[in-house]
Amino acid sequence: MGLFDGFKVTMSQFFRPRVTVPYPQKKRPKPLRFHGRHVLNKYEDGMEKCIGCELCAGVCPARCIYVRGADNPPDDPVSPGERYGFVYEINYLRCIHCDLCVEACPTEAITESKLFEFSFTDRRDAVYTRDELLVDDKGMPKAQPWEDWRPGDERNTSAWMRATSPNGVAAYEGKVAWSGELGFGVRPPERGQSDAPAPAGEIAAEEAATPVGERPVDPGEHH
Repeated sequence: MGLFDGFKVTMSQFFRPRVTVPYPQKKRPKPLRFHGRHVLNKYEDGMEKCIGCELCAGVCPARCIYVRGADNPPDDPVSPGERYGFVYEINYLRCIHCDLCVEACPTEAITESKLFEFSFTDRRDAVYTRDELLVDDKGMPKAQPWEDWRPGDERNTSAWMRATSPNGVAAYEGKVAWSGELGFGVRPPERGQSDAPAPAGEIAAEEAATPVGERPVDPGEHH
């Protein structure tokens, strides 16, 4: 009977809806703040955002980023600052996609896309250079032959940044505090907990942004 019971379980699955996804023809939706392959962004006027400050390389725990800054040519500047990223490399054999480089960048130059399907047959291909990371003239990532880009993987590359509120104050969520990007303009803010009512036992977001001495006193509150 044990043999027939096993076949019964197997045959019963034929009449149930499939729960698996026929990958790679079809992919599951990726989270909005997904940490994927990096891109170097440009301003809406086409100038590069990277100023070669090397903060991303300094904060990287895996030591996978190498940056060298150079002075901007006076007659043909690459970035709005005094310097730009003359050399920019990311070694994806080391990268852990922690996103600390995105957090450290003062100009929002380095962000992460939703692409994670890329493999290499040559270890040298794993070291992405500035030319490979920099977006094209339309603000789109430059697809490499070993990458499987799908529509939407290039969107919301700055979603992590747009969801982070200054100093953890939720009242700042939903307010634009970033520059525009080539091909996308000023991306809309991600709506967060500032629009939601305060959970039981916690104060509201707007009240949290108010200094303690300036908050209204609850008549029912005892000190």
